[in-house]
Amino acid sequence: MSEAASNLEQVRSDLERVSEHFVALREEIARVVVGQNYMIERILVALLADGHILLEGVPGLAKTTAVKAVADSISTGFQRISFTPDLLPADVLGTQIYDPKSGDFSIKQGPVFTNILLADEINRAPAKVQSALLEAMQERQVTIGERAFPLPRPFLVLATQNPIEQEGTYPLPEAQVDRFMLKIRVEYPSREEEKQILRRSIAGFPELKPAISPDQLLAARQVIAQIRFDDKLIDYILDLVATTRDPAAMGLESLANLVEFGASPRATIALQKCARAHAFLAGRAYVNSGDIKTMAADVLRHRVVLSYEAEAEEVDADEVIARILATVPVP
Repeated sequence: MSEAASNLEQVRSDLERVSEHFVALREEIARVVVGQNYMIERILVALLADGHILLEGVPGLAKTTAVKAVADSISTGFQRISFTPDLLPADVLGTQIYDPKSGDFSIKQGPVFTNILLADEINRAPAKVQSALLEAMQERQVTIGERAFPLPRPFLVLATQNPIEQEGTYPLPEAQVDRFMLKIRVEYPSREEEKQILRRSIAGFPELKPAISPDQLLAARQVIAQIRFDDKLIDYILDLVATTRDPAAMGLESLANLVEFGASPRATIALQKCARAHAFLAGRAYVNSGDIKTMAADVLRHRVVLSYEAEAEEVDADEVIARILATVPVP
């Protein structure tokens, strides 16, 4: 057996050993969240890929419930912040408190010092509060005064937002949006799913028990880092991201006037990580082009900035990405 084949067998063995915990995690979440399989799978991808996730949808679609269910199913720290127009950065990060007796300042850490942070309705707070999370999301640390405090591991921000057209919302800064690995659009449940929701609301929802530990999550991430990723797929990701920046170079002249800015290199890294996590959840020790295509819209939709011409033609980012996926050759 060649060394490459031996390594692949080892990854398969490790994957089988750790993936059973995530089957149990899914089953535990399903006890509370009816349907919304797409949203739940993407939340698990973000957990495994060590990335933050932005959930967008109208109120009442179980966004907050799903995040809370995930947190309850992992024996780890959890904090929720309801973002409101009067919220201050210190309410999120913490602040220095002066003690007149000693003449010294002490640090009061904010709710960001946790493992899973639910930023509820993040776009109902102004930009200065939204931007308070920038350092925490990218550097996994928070600076208060002159000191930097590392955040616990794992650390993930799971934010919900209402569609920007809703009253009382502020658009997220582009730098903030780019730090979310995934942006998920949450849709209405089907009629049958809504019937199950109604029945469960009458009977009462159960309390969830932890299905995995933080150590098991970190162990799964180590396995994911070993999942095989062919060089041809690296080129495929580079082609997809490059086409968002210059569609005409790939023969998509019709998109050239619709895209103002393309995705950043952060998208390239995110798409690779998410493809690995998606392969892990599918029980495979290797990534294929289907993993990349499945995750592409969620990774790219918030990173492709459209022009006014696209707005006038009522073309959204998902349509642009779909046309790119249909055009860029699959290896």
